[in-house]
Amino acid sequence: MNHVEQLWLFFALVFGIVVLPGLDMAFVLGSTLAGGRRRGFAALAGIVAGGVCHVVMTALGISVLLKWIPGAFNALLLAGALYIAWIGLSLMRSDAAPAMRPDAPRRSHAATFRQGMLTCLLNPKACLFMLAIFPQFLRPEYGPIAAQALVLWLIIALNQLCVYGGLALMADRARAWLQGKPEAGMLATRCVGALLIAAAMFTGVEGWRGA
Repeated sequence: MNHVEQLWLFFALVFGIVVLPGLDMAFVLGSTLAGGRRRGFAALAGIVAGGVCHVVMTALGISVLLKWIPGAFNALLLAGALYIAWIGLSLMRSDAAPAMRPDAPRRSHAATFRQGMLTCLLNPKACLFMLAIFPQFLRPEYGPIAAQALVLWLIIALNQLCVYGGLALMADRARAWLQGKPEAGMLATRCVGALLIAAAMFTGVEGWRGA
């Protein structure tokens, strides 16, 4: 298999992973429903930035070190699952969906960006992908490792922008409809919270087993 074929294979693998419901997708969806398109894109930008950190860590060998120390890797998986579950629980316990109201105070885009970045960094599914799959596409015979890592990150970012960006646009249209229906907005908020909790439990347990 030549380098171009490997890149297409990597693209297909990344698309298959990104398009599956998970923590990052749920966070973009929840952010858009709560604050609109701009907040959804801020969440997406944070997730893309988190992907940069994952790629740099893998290229520098930090992820390999975590793989050699199962206790540290399992702790990272648990921390990520607990963090996302905490966000989901906060949404589930909310008595209302204040962000659906035009006069409600809004979280800054910078705060949403930081939370999106942290969500990506602590995402067990992303950690497992970077440990198990990403390093297999870094080959010395194809040139400098840093350049290869950059190309692979661009493929990851392109998939994230297309899939999560499209989701944010659709969620923004749904939000406009939900704003006039408080009960439906509350139900949507709690559904997103339940999705986050379920995704955290699933990815945490599966990640622990695969570690």
